[in-house]
Amino acid sequence: MWIAESYAKINLGLHVLERLPTGYHRIETGFCFVEWSDRFEVRESPEMKLELSDEDIPAGEGNLINKAVAALDRYVGLKHNYLIKVDKHIPAGAGLGGGSSNAALTLRMLNKIEEMGLSDDELIDLSRNLGADIPFFIKGETGIGRGVGHDIEPVDIQPGYWIVTCFPNEPSSTAEAYQNCRPNPEPDFDLGETLTETGIDEWRYTLVNDLEQAVFPRIHVAGNLKDQMYEFGALYASMTGSGSAVYGIFEQDFVATSAYKGFLELDLPCNLTRPHFTPDYGIYRKE
Repeated sequence: MWIAESYAKINLGLHVLERLPTGYHRIETGFCFVEWSDRFEVRESPEMKLELSDEDIPAGEGNLINKAVAALDRYVGLKHNYLIKVDKHIPAGAGLGGGSSNAALTLRMLNKIEEMGLSDDELIDLSRNLGADIPFFIKGETGIGRGVGHDIEPVDIQPGYWIVTCFPNEPSSTAEAYQNCRPNPEPDFDLGETLTETGIDEWRYTLVNDLEQAVFPRIHVAGNLKDQMYEFGALYASMTGSGSAVYGIFEQDFVATSAYKGFLELDLPCNLTRPHFTPDYGIYRKE
């Protein structure tokens, strides 16, 4: 049996620059990690099968894990079948990239287990039609994503502060978020400069997620969560991706812990991430 963790991401700002004829959007965003993760167990099996701890998430052909398996099989051909068991903790419809992270880890695990020797770039190439965030998770490095999110410039933008991430228990549709967003080809502030040259205490005025305008009117509790983050003492707060999860960045551990406990008391799924967090992307064999 092989085990590994599949980590979530948050977006540090998200500019929707243009709606493309393909239906996708040209964007610019910062990617970093939070400690929220799903646990994978993979072992050989008489048939290919996916088991999820969350029964509300479909485990059929439409699941990105199964799509990743199929893409890899088409690309090189799998030697064996596998039982993939996933203990789900990352909420679906939260903008945390759980599905993309799961797909990326599936590719990386099977590549290692079957000793295919595929490079990260080859895994990215075969996954391009699966999900825009998958290349980020395959690389496993923070950075600035451009284009439709596939083109990632590695930049060390993992905050050196505590991050509290909270899901309001109302999923957000990515398609609806983008459909109801107004693209802005000329943002007021340069995202790269903001993330690399500006203090986090100034991000409140310069770093924006353009999809908030489309999500908050539909999911009011997400907007309320953002306000609560600031009330709890966050230096910066934002919705991540297409929502509906919201995160706050806190300078002091006791302030972050107080906010985290406050959301737990409201029975909301949440996570507390340490400063300078680096995910452990090791794939371990357990007999």
